[in-house]
This record gives sequence, structure tokens and C-alpha cells, in this order.
Amino acid sequence: MAEYEITTAGIRDMARFLEWADDEQWNPGKLDHLPFHAADPHGFLLGRLDGEPVTSVSAVRYGADFGFVGFYIARPPVRGQGYGIRTWQAAMKHLDGRNVGLDGVIAQQDNYRKSGFRTAWNHVRYAGVPGWEKTAGDIAVVDAGSIPFGSLASYDRRFFPARRDAFLSLWVGVPGHTALVALREGELKGFGVARPAESGARVGPLYVASDDIAVALLNSLSAAQQGAPVALDVPDVNVAAVRLMERLGLEPTFECARMYTRDTPDIDMAGIFAATTIELG
Repeated sequence: MAEYEITTAGIRDMARFLEWADDEQWNPGKLDHLPFHAADPHGFLLGRLDGEPVTSVSAVRYGADFGFVGFYIARPPVRGQGYGIRTWQAAMKHLDGRNVGLDGVIAQQDNYRKSGFRTAWNHVRYAGVPGWEKTAGDIAVVDAGSIPFGSLASYDRRFFPARRDAFLSLWVGVPGHTALVALREGELKGFGVARPAESGARVGPLYVASDDIAVALLNSLSAAQQGAPVALDVPDVNVAAVRLMERLGLEPTFECARMYTRDTPDIDMAGIFAATTIELG
């Protein structure tokens, strides 16, 4: 009889998570494993069948009462045999008692509803090379490392359901990640990160106070990619963000549903022009 075991994934296992996600055409960032694992070292589970890795899931704890599920993958040869759901159940046990979020692909959304998740909005991935637009001269775009980390972490908390300092410190500091903030009259008005992915670059988060701040940050983030296309996961409930993507010539390429087990978190949706990741929220 085949032996199936679920264990906590270590940092060296994370490369496998990214490889499998790329096989699913999710286009993860090339160095995502470093900040991802730092977010919750106990939150990544790997299922092995007779010693061979076949399933994965992340169940990352944030603060005392929030969690996020991602990387839910069963390799094609074992699908439909119950191994994936056993890994899923282990993930939900790790997050027991918390409001849990996820970004569900279309094919799995009915299954997530059976597990108690409800759709809050859809994320639409817009991709391409953004058209350049001139912005106001009073917007200063600078390296995110040039402002106190406490200020950046407090700003991030406006748009995310819990503090995530360990993750955030690496997200802005990993080599190859371009992390920028926008200042207007010395006040923090926007934050964006671009990271190299298997195809082009991913931008997320993109948090802004207004359209012109978003354009200023995207101008700089896109320029840092030297002509490579970028992709942003945009909440469809933010009409201003959707209109900006269309105005800049980006095309929708992928869609998933942001879902929660409890009430939708109280966050500044109007300022979220792109989510950080669909894997960790």
C-alpha cells in the first residue's frame, strides 16, 4: 500500500513550490521563496507519496486572526485520488480559528465554497508594457528603503488585514526586487514593488492615493524592467484601477476570485490598484 505523508516544507523545498506554480502558468516571481517562507516558516506543506513530492499548499498565518491559503497543487499523476484534499485539510487545520483568504482559480471555486469560502471580488491580471504618461512635478518617486521601515509597514497595514513585517522587509529588500514609494509634499502617498518572474515581471503591491500616483509609480517600475512586460493582479471592484490598466494599454490575461471564510476585511480597497500576490495575499 502506498504511504502518503504531509510534512512542513523547508526553505529548500520552496523552489519546488515555485516550479509547480509555473507549470500551472501562474508565473511566480523568481525569488518569491525567500520572503514567502519568512512570512510563516511553518505555513508551507508538502505531501509525499512513497517519498516522492506530489502535493503542495501554503497556509500562512498573519497576526492572531488572519490566514491565507495558496499554492494548492496536486501533480497531474495523482489528481482525483484524494491526496490533494488531505493536504488541504492539513492547511485548514493550521489556520483553524482564523478568517482565511485565498485567490481561487475558476475551476476550484465551487469546491472552495463547499469549504465555507465566499467571493469578495475578482482579481483580473492585466499584462503588457504600460504606456508612459506624464505626471505632476510634485510627485517624488524614491527607493522604499529610503523611508523608515515602520512608516512603510504602517502604510502597508492600511491595505492588508494584518501586519506582515517579516515578509515585507524581505519583499522590499530581496535583490532584483524594485521597491518604490511615492511622496507628495513629504507624505507617503503610494507604494509599489516589481519583481522578475518566469515571464516578464510582476507588480504588486501597488497601493496609491490617486491615479496620478499610480501612473508615477508604474512609469518608474516599468522603466526598471527595461522593456519587459509587467503583470498586475487588479481587484475588479476598484473601477479606477481597472480603467487605468485599460488606459495604459494592458490586457486582461487571467482571472481568479478573492474569497474569505468570514467577513471581508476592513481595508482601503480604493487604494489597492494591484494585490501583492495571489499566493500569499
